[in-house]
Amino acid sequence: MILLVTPRYYPDVGGVEYVVKSTAERFAALGHETTVVTGDPKADKPLEEEINGVQVIRWPTWAPGGAYHIPKKRDQLRNLLQRLLNDADAVHIHSAHAVLTVWAAVAARRINPGVRIVFTLHYHGTGHSALRRLLWIPWRRYVAGAVEAADAIHAVSPREAELLKSHYPQSRGKTVVIPNGVEENVFSHRWRGADSDYMMYAGRVEKYKRLEVAVELARKLGLRLLVVGRGAHREKLRRYARRRRAAVEFLDPQPRPDYLRLLAGARYAVNPSRHEAYSIFAAEALAMGVPTITTPEVAKNLVAEQTPFRYGLVLVTRAMISTWEAVIPKYLSLYRP
Repeated sequence: MILLVTPRYYPDVGGVEYVVKSTAERFAALGHETTVVTGDPKADKPLEEEINGVQVIRWPTWAPGGAYHIPKKRDQLRNLLQRLLNDADAVHIHSAHAVLTVWAAVAARRINPGVRIVFTLHYHGTGHSALRRLLWIPWRRYVAGAVEAADAIHAVSPREAELLKSHYPQSRGKTVVIPNGVEENVFSHRWRGADSDYMMYAGRVEKYKRLEVAVELARKLGLRLLVVGRGAHREKLRRYARRRRAAVEFLDPQPRPDYLRLLAGARYAVNPSRHEAYSIFAAEALAMGVPTITTPEVAKNLVAEQTPFRYGLVLVTRAMISTWEAVIPKYLSLYRP
């Protein structure tokens, strides 16, 4: 059995949940018994369901501002892990930015010293507010314990791997770089937005994404900005756009066919975040051939050629993007000693 632990597991565009959902459902389709333990701040008790062949266990968490993901009922959670670890061949922990996942990595090693643990940190290097940056100073020690507990550290880009080795020397010698994949149906769409009147961002709407830069860029280029996604910063961004009299449209995460259609029809994709381990949204845009405006950090994560643009951003038109079908065998190889 493959056990995955993640702070969130909801339908969304991009983010940790996209990676876990994409991989978990493919593991199940290949005949692997697959269980996901995920946080759920709306739950007052553990909930179990099956989604596309994957057993999903939603555990009550406290997540102020959509962050931290602190598990409740920790003794019961330890008992659940003990039961699951009796059958688990491998445990894959996702995210160093949540208490649930880092706690589970260390607990899994103590409960079953022989189980193989893979840790994908989705690492940003710090928190994204003054308080979170302050909390990150002691938190880094706990993350180091999870890195130490893991048999393999999975980085999604060479840039992330170098950052991990710099911050956590104990990751050296056991770090493997496997870039994320994209859904196969992305490649059935081609860019058709050369004369479009809008640029598009999709993903979590958080302060650290710096979407105000995207608002200003759209104004400068005379384009509408389409923001697809939810997040704690969405209403503040909406108010900012109104003050700037910018043409910004906000949509909730869209059904997959609608999302792909909107992305293929955009003049540009835009992601001005500096704190990304790997931008799935940018990767999907580039797979379609959509010109993508982003930061040098995101372009470097994608190992993409970049041309200077405006506001410290760069323009990317090409990168080597793989499908999940090509990536999954590499994931499965991590689970073997």
